[in-house]
Parts: sequence; C-alpha cells; structure tokens
Amino acid sequence: MRKAWLVAGGAAVGGGGFVVALVLGTYLVAGNMANGIGKGAVGLAKGSVPAAYQPLVQKWGNLCPAINPALLAAQLYQESGWDPRAESPADAQGIAQFIPGTWATHGVDGNKDGEKDVWDPADAIPSAASYDCKLAGYVKDAPGDPTHNMLAAYNAGAYAVIKHGGVPPYRETQNYVKTITTLEKSFARPTQRVSPSKQAAGAISFAQEQLGKEYLWGGDGTPEEGGRFDCSGLTKAAYDTVGVTLPRVANDQYNAGPHPRREELLPGDLVFFSDDLTNSRAIRHVGIYVGGGYMIDAPRPGAVIRFAPVDTPDYFGATRVTGDGAKALAEAGKKA
Repeated sequence: MRKAWLVAGGAAVGGGGFVVALVLGTYLVAGNMANGIGKGAVGLAKGSVPAAYQPLVQKWGNLCPAINPALLAAQLYQESGWDPRAESPADAQGIAQFIPGTWATHGVDGNKDGEKDVWDPADAIPSAASYDCKLAGYVKDAPGDPTHNMLAAYNAGAYAVIKHGGVPPYRETQNYVKTITTLEKSFARPTQRVSPSKQAAGAISFAQEQLGKEYLWGGDGTPEEGGRFDCSGLTKAAYDTVGVTLPRVANDQYNAGPHPRREELLPGDLVFFSDDLTNSRAIRHVGIYVGGGYMIDAPRPGAVIRFAPVDTPDYFGATRVTGDGAKALAEAGKKA
C-alpha cells in the first residue's frame, strides 16, 4: 500500500507501446553485463539485514576467511528468519538456532556482559560466527568447497563431513548448503553489475494485462476474487507465469535475488518501498519495473493496477529475481 502522494502514472502514459518501448530501450542501454557478485564480497546490501543486527553481522561476518557478512546473514535468515525468540521442535533456540548442548560448548559472551544468552542476538550472532570458524577448522582437510563443508558441518556435524569426504549425502544438509550459498547473493552488496533476468519480459507481459483492475487486499487473482490482486499478489502471479515461484509477502520477495543499484534497474526488476529505509523486513509495497523510471503496481484499496513512478521518498531498493533465489527462499521458509 503506497502513500497518498503517489499519483497514478496511467494518465501520462498508456498502452502496450509504452511498455514495449521502455523494455527495448532499457535493454539496449544495458548492453553486456557481468555475472553476480562473486565470492568474497563483505559488504551487505542496503537494508538487507535488520538495522538492529547489521553492525553485529558486519563485524562478526569477518571473523575468519571461511565466512563473510553476507554468508552469515543468509545463514541467520535460514535458521530463524531473524527471529531472536525462534525455537524449533528439536529444541534449537534463538536467532542462530543452537541446541542447548552445542550452546553450552560453543556459545560466547559477545557483548561482554558476563552472561552467554542464547536468546540475545548480541551473544548468539557472534557465537554463530565463532562456531562457523571452528567448524571450518575441523573440516579443513575434507575434499570439496571449504565453505560448503563448513555449512554442512553446522547442519550435520563435522564428523559427518569428514566421514563422507565433503558435504554428506543427506537431503536436508545438501538443501541447507545450497539455500545459504544462494541466498548469500541477496544479502551481499553487488560488486559488479547484475545480469539481466531471463524471465523479465514474460513477467512484465502478465502485469501489463492486469492494468486497470481494481486492487484487492490479499488478492491472488483467483476467479473468486474477480482476478484482482494486491501488490505482492501481482508480482508473485507475474513470476508464476514464467516458472518462478516467489514468496507471497513483499519483504520476503526482496531476498529472491541480487540487488541492482537504482541506475542499473532493468525491466522485470522488483522495486520495493518502505517507511524504514534501513530494514528490508519493514518493506510494505512492491511493483515491477518497466523502464523509464516507471513500474506497474497494485497500489492501495480503491485504486487500480497502474503505471507509477519509482522515484519517490519511500523507494527502498530493487531485486533482480532469479529462479535459484526464489527456490532458496522456499527452502528457507520451510526451516523458519
């Protein structure tokens, strides 16, 4: 839902030719773009980590060469979805999901208050980083990727990694490693240009077909709902048509891929808006960028799906959706 000062863009622009021209023009300007962020990036994408935890993740994510802040952020997101009170049926506790026995051995007093508290992120986040680094040392001689082996050890234990000569053949552990290393890209600040989305044109085409439909809070576009959408229902449905399954909620959709800078936006990117520009968990609105500074969005009750400008005071950032990123979010959702 957008602020009232966001006026409808449909009066100034209209018709399929507008979208086609913007898409073609923007891609021509984009030219040849390099892949992803690469390994070893230590910067965090803007607002990707809740503001209360960002300094901890940035500091402790550089504790040893086996980890970086983006990887640590992805791991914490996978473990608890940033919930410091999370507790699993297996008695894993806190934002980093330590079981009591492991915490007793590996928990650290990160904030130096004289107490090791698994429920306190100021202790649990440093403990997760410290434990990662210890595990990396335990499995340093195992064949395969050292970071993958470290993450597998966090999930299945160092002995399993050593026994199997790398990531063990456990489905849960293999999914854990793949999810975190994929989500790492959505938490890292890009150091190179982000590759264009292969599914963008199809997603935009679907969104364009919805122009003029009335907004419906919680709308998924079903026949019973008259084909109406809310903001994240529209973006989810648009990417569903090209085989990419996004989460239902806008602030989770933000983690579905890497984050291009404003000047690097391409058609098909998801663009996000928030009253708190430091925290992706506070995102409250999303649209699909079509080029030329405009998006298609479902703005608010009483309005219709429309073209609207992106450059407003509540613009938070953008995500270039990838299939792998969306799949990783689905796996993280099962855990959290």
